Amino acid sequence: MTAILFYVFSAILVVAALRVITARSPVTAAMHLVLAFFTAAMLWVLLKAEFLGILLVLVYVGAVMVLFLFVVMMLDIDVSNLRQGFRSYLPLGITVGIVMVAEMAFVLGRAYWDPAVGPAIVPEDFNNTREIGIAMYTEYVYAVEIAAVLLLVGMIAAIALTLRHRVDLKRNVPGEQIRVRRADRIKLVDMPSSPRVSNVSTPAEAAPTDTTGGKA
Repeated sequence: MTAILFYVFSAILVVAALRVITARSPVTAAMHLVLAFFTAAMLWVLLKAEFLGILLVLVYVGAVMVLFLFVVMMLDIDVSNLRQGFRSYLPLGITVGIVMVAEMAFVLGRAYWDPAVGPAIVPEDFNNTREIGIAMYTEYVYAVEIAAVLLLVGMIAAIALTLRHRVDLKRNVPGEQIRVRRADRIKLVDMPSSPRVSNVSTPAEAAPTDTTGGKA
């Protein structure tokens, strides 16, 4: 049963990944990326790595991809500009993909080709979350610290981009609103009064009467 689920989830993951790069709509690509992340999390659970599977769902599917989907839906993205030069970079992308698949096949296929490498025996009381924590903060502590610094730099860069001054936007400054005075809002102007001139003509001016009675 586990082997059947593995191949089913693997097929769904491959199809979803292909739809991410072939979908015409950015929203459709983002939804298929969510499906790919969720299916990869199910594969982690099948491999007895429950912590990594739950982390993948909570962090990537629950937070990153939801925010990315909202950004894609709110922004007016010109898909035609994004697709410019797609065919020129397609051979390079296919080459990189083939190299990645070959590397993964070489590493993972060693367990099938080499009879000396057998399946790992996992004890019943094995706690993968504890082992991941020990490996992260002992053997890979410098890599974890470098990743934390990179994430911090990314957060600072995102905040700096939102705080840049743009002349095409109107924004409120609370400090200036608090320090405002009545003279800044209302200006009283003393103007001399002038008589109002009426432009409407009287009936006498409009049609003068004939005093001769119509006789020559």
